[in-house]
Amino acid sequence: MLTIVRIIIIGLLIGLSVTPVQAENPTRELSGKQPSSVLTLQEVLTKVEQGHPLLQSSQTQKTVAAGKVLKALGAFEPNLVNDWELERLVKDGKTVSVGFNDTFVEMRHPWGIKGFAGFRAGIGDVEIADLGIENSNQPLLGIVFPMLRGLMTNPARAELQKSNLADKQADLEIQQARQDLYLGAATQYWNWVAAGKFVEVQEKAVSVADARSAQTMKQADAGARAQFDGIEANQEVQRRRDLLIKARRKLEEEQYRLALFLWEGDNPVVPAQMMAPEFPPLESTLDSDQFKHDRQQAATARPEVRLVNLEAEFNHIDLDVAENNFLPDLTAEAQPTRKPGEFVLGLGYRFGVQLSFPFLQRGARGDQMQMEAKAQRLKLLQRYRMQQVALDVDNAQSAISRAQERIQVSQQALQLAQELEKGERTRFKLGATSLVFVNLRERHVVQAAEELITALADYQKALALYQWAIGGWANGPFAAEVNG
Repeated sequence: MLTIVRIIIIGLLIGLSVTPVQAENPTRELSGKQPSSVLTLQEVLTKVEQGHPLLQSSQTQKTVAAGKVLKALGAFEPNLVNDWELERLVKDGKTVSVGFNDTFVEMRHPWGIKGFAGFRAGIGDVEIADLGIENSNQPLLGIVFPMLRGLMTNPARAELQKSNLADKQADLEIQQARQDLYLGAATQYWNWVAAGKFVEVQEKAVSVADARSAQTMKQADAGARAQFDGIEANQEVQRRRDLLIKARRKLEEEQYRLALFLWEGDNPVVPAQMMAPEFPPLESTLDSDQFKHDRQQAATARPEVRLVNLEAEFNHIDLDVAENNFLPDLTAEAQPTRKPGEFVLGLGYRFGVQLSFPFLQRGARGDQMQMEAKAQRLKLLQRYRMQQVALDVDNAQSAISRAQERIQVSQQALQLAQELEKGERTRFKLGATSLVFVNLRERHVVQAAEELITALADYQKALALYQWAIGGWANGPFAAEVNG
């Protein structure tokens, strides 16, 4: 099918060219240099991946995620503590100064268990009740064990669990940014290609009108044709030059817009010296089985859906903590006493069990209500995202089908316009028609060619939309086949 399209467009350009006169190249006008190479869509997407500021800014979320992990781990890192305490008291009828100097490492386990180990040096006339070393020193060993609330489920461990998901969240945010940028780049790329093709068509039309005007004026000066025909031919030249200027301006506008996706260092690059490629061949029609597979895959591949699922995981962790807060705070502990007055009386270690239970449980119930409401909201949002993704795929498939139909219709319209133009030229040579009708037929050919170019560009943009809809670009430009 594409071969036919190329033959039609080439035939149009040859049919319009009656002299070797060529219009000025718009790219040369923009850059002052002859275009040297063809810019492909793959190169554009690679430029986006390598240097687009928005994609690079989204990648900083990986650093943020690593920072969250470090912050969460900070709650469980060992702490070195040196505690020096001195107390004045009466002992055996005398006022004495006694105390201790403790040096120990304090540790906390994600399960909620706290412990420490170290060494205590007594100060003054002290007595050691347990594990005495040289009468005034002792090793320090202690543990605090939550038996209900906080055992294995606690806020500190919840933060650690959520921080471990932060890297996955960063990946999904990067994928979403990449998908959106690739879709924007591909859409703009094909707008640029179409604008370049419009300029080529208008250049050939101006070239034809210029040659005809020169020939008509020469004939009018020789008396072989009326001066009125020369004016008519010159008017058509000016009209087509006006359309060419508009086409060049449109090309420049699309170049600048495309430059926002082409970055080298800190600056966007305008592709003024790059040539637009030919439109790639039309792909085979997607069969129903492949379409169903892509539709199902999109529900698991699109970052939007996966981000909602991940947010639900965050909320589930918080909900577990909220439900755990309904349990009584029952804590068992065994550790050295930290009061110098008790220490010198010989109470070196103490053991205890503490029970705390909020009577109305308002705090726990409030947290639970919030988390359950958020879970319901995320459930509804997930349902919406799933339907949104399915409709995105359906919409992209519809765009592809309608674009294919438009290409077929535009091809037929262009063929008919060329036949009418050819016949009108024959009639003009025989004197059976006027220059006005020849110009009109040529305008119809140009219009039909532009409609075909638009249909081909819309088809490629529909393919890009389909790749975006199924999440085909989530992992980079090489994750899916790219036309152009």
